[in-house]
Amino acid sequence: MTSATYSTEITMEPTMSAPAPDVVSRESLRIGAGRTGRFVGREHGAAVSYFYVDNDPGEGPDLHWHPYPETWVVIEGTPRFTVGEHTFEAREGDTATVPTGVWHRFENAGTGRLRMLCIHASDVIVQTWAE
Repeated sequence: MTSATYSTEITMEPTMSAPAPDVVSRESLRIGAGRTGRFVGREHGAAVSYFYVDNDPGEGPDLHWHPYPETWVVIEGTPRFTVGEHTFEAREGDTATVPTGVWHRFENAGTGRLRMLCIHASDVIVQTWAE
């Protein structure tokens, strides 16, 4: 695995003057009666959005794609990912990114709960479903 170092010229001055950030409760992000939550960045002044996934075995979204990359961070459990023609499993602590415009899905392939952050590189969530 390679590592990269990036350098950028910063042309702004930092400040200590800022409004206190909002703390968004997990309960307020909950989708329906399930345990999964949805954070839409634009609603909170953030440049990214995410799903906090909390799925039982066998659960996961159907095939879909986004007009931006999505990064998955596995917190607990064993997800099985399908990204284009590739299928693979990950485990706690692993990170994987699906490129822009590629069909993908995942499911909980383990016997316990799957907890995962699905980070969308967008301040809104845009999903196009296969069916």
